[in-house]
Amino acid sequence: MRTLRALRTPVAATAAVMSLALAATTSGAQADTRTAAPSSHSTQQRGPDNENYDPPVYSPTTQTTYVGTPGNPLVRGWGVYQGLAEMAWLPYVVASPDQQNLLDKIVQRPKATWFGHWQSDNDITDRVRKYIELTTGGDPDVLVQTSIFRMDPWEGEACTRLPSAAEQASYKKWIDGFVAGVGDAHMAVIMQPDGPFALCAPGGSNLPAHMIRYAVRMLSALPNTSVYIDAGAADWNRDDPQKAVRMLFPMGIRWARGFALNSTHYDSTERQVRYAAEVSQALAKRGIPDKYGVINTASNGKPFKGYKYNGPNFDNARACTSTSDKHCVTLGIPPTVDVADPKWGLNPHDRRLAARYVDAYMWFGRPWLYNQASPFDMNRALTLARTTPY
Repeated sequence: MRTLRALRTPVAATAAVMSLALAATTSGAQADTRTAAPSSHSTQQRGPDNENYDPPVYSPTTQTTYVGTPGNPLVRGWGVYQGLAEMAWLPYVVASPDQQNLLDKIVQRPKATWFGHWQSDNDITDRVRKYIELTTGGDPDVLVQTSIFRMDPWEGEACTRLPSAAEQASYKKWIDGFVAGVGDAHMAVIMQPDGPFALCAPGGSNLPAHMIRYAVRMLSALPNTSVYIDAGAADWNRDDPQKAVRMLFPMGIRWARGFALNSTHYDSTERQVRYAAEVSQALAKRGIPDKYGVINTASNGKPFKGYKYNGPNFDNARACTSTSDKHCVTLGIPPTVDVADPKWGLNPHDRRLAARYVDAYMWFGRPWLYNQASPFDMNRALTLARTTPY
């Protein structure tokens, strides 16, 4: 288990890309929800200024009959956001056609774009509304995906100090604004990646966890929002479901749809499936049944365990160099609710567990970014696209 991580706050990507971004954003914000001009590779105009804008909608179901978790709210069309809030989009727009063909494996798939303090307390409502508009094209049935990374302090700093009164007030204001922006849209929210850092607050304080619980309760009260609280990963938690339970209880799992796994790790999907079943069962024994997992598969096409990694930087672990390379980073199973489909290679036992305890394989990790945070790394992204087994 790691005790420190690089702070995941977006910064400028490159001088060339940043100059384009600054021309397209307002108030100096790095991540805007408006789109850039389309490239010649695009087949349609993309952006809010085009009255014929029709964003792509991805169907995550491939089987004739869905077999999976009961009442799964993610079984619907998934919108594919294309705009500046997603750091892969602007480099894609200015890339060559050959590069775009590879980057389609990233850009044209639904992902949970991260929202955080780089959107101000006063702007967040409008940013969320624009994000929803550009993901759904106005279709109220399309699913939108986001990841909220708003706690301050977080990661290593969260182990050394508690949020100040001003930071607590700002957090609640931001969350209230986010909730106002969502309204009745269908949304899946990954709540606070790197959740295990809630366990290292000074003096064993539950203050960070209770702040997250406030967000979980507010979002879960919306009519069509499903919240999944980040619970680390099987390898991070050493396969101990009680560690996940200890963080999920004070963070409000009672009100959430479930929990999220593997957001910033590269562990195997099979192992996360088994861990999801153990966590769900452990929660049920504590009086909170029917909680389901979602698993990040953006980064684990060639999985390895975090605590066995010997490289210099786990957050930017080595990308695979070929399709036969092993224990390296590349794109994993594409986003889907068909978690038990035999084509993913899980054994029959793990397929049964997935169908019972896992709502979806989703992409809320960002291996195409440097340190999984910022900036977008074109060479790394192209390498991931070339070497994925999927």
